[in-house]
Amino acid sequence: MVKITDVARHAGVSPSTVSYALSGKRPISEETRLRVEASIRELGYRPHAGARALASSRSNVLALVIPLRTGIHVPVVMQFAVSVVTTARRHDHDVLLLTQEEGEEGLRRVADTALVDAMIVMDVQLDDPRLPLLRSLDRPSVMIGFPAEADGLTCIDLDFKAAGELCVERLAGLGHRVVALVGSPPEVYVRGTAFAQRVVQGFTAAADRNRLASSVHPCEAAPAAAAAVAEQLLRDQPALTGVVVHNEPLLEPLIDAFEQLGLRVPGDLSITAICPDELAESVRIPVTSVALPTAELGSGAVELLMKKLDAKTVPDATLLSPRLTERASTAPRNAP
Repeated sequence: MVKITDVARHAGVSPSTVSYALSGKRPISEETRLRVEASIRELGYRPHAGARALASSRSNVLALVIPLRTGIHVPVVMQFAVSVVTTARRHDHDVLLLTQEEGEEGLRRVADTALVDAMIVMDVQLDDPRLPLLRSLDRPSVMIGFPAEADGLTCIDLDFKAAGELCVERLAGLGHRVVALVGSPPEVYVRGTAFAQRVVQGFTAAADRNRLASSVHPCEAAPAAAAAVAEQLLRDQPALTGVVVHNEPLLEPLIDAFEQLGLRVPGDLSITAICPDELAESVRIPVTSVALPTAELGSGAVELLMKKLDAKTVPDATLLSPRLTERASTAPRNAP
């Protein structure tokens, strides 16, 4: 393992000079600093985490707050977590994962210690009770999600309202006149989870704009629930030919359920979804979908935090535009 003394010897300076070059606590000449940095790169020296923290008054740790509430699809959440961790490591930061439903108390507990330098907060609600505390903390934070009132906060997310609209517009463009949204589990809407509510807003707005008959159906993430909602949809909307799915585990079960009821996908029924691309591609009938850019959102949140930690100005709002990919689950409506 390369030590600070090895760097000092290689650069022809004292160990304390190497320390000053790393911490910036005392001025050194530009020529000396560049020589030390060159030796660090050449030798592959990595400062000890504890030494870095003492030198910079930082822990080099970010908190990722993901309350694992009921109705959350954990595999997708973990995609966000992997992206955050991977990007944080590129910035020489570790990530502390907080998964318990502790609300303000959990945030304050972490913020009142020297455990973390900054926080990324997920599963944002429209009227999120954590907002006043986030606005008052002296540690920077970024929310993956947009509350109803985002003033004084830094937020990044997919434009879920536009995503809902885009799915409906595609179905309308194929001639479908009766559509339905199979949405997240009921408890997600009861909590006022922001992204789910905005998908409903976009779906409804686009359906109304195109004068489509439409309905919204929250649904538990289970095959039995998929079968039940498929039966209900055809009972309530016998002319149904277009479905938008915003519930990742239901993609395959819904296709199976509709086929068991005598509807071919896409011959009789077109399906679009909002989900990760790899999931849409892996279904037995690949699904036309708006991508859920977990990697881009996770890395974007970390990049925003790094700039905030360096006292740089960042945009308050970063909304990623939705992107729809056509696959085998959609086709023009078979007009009677």
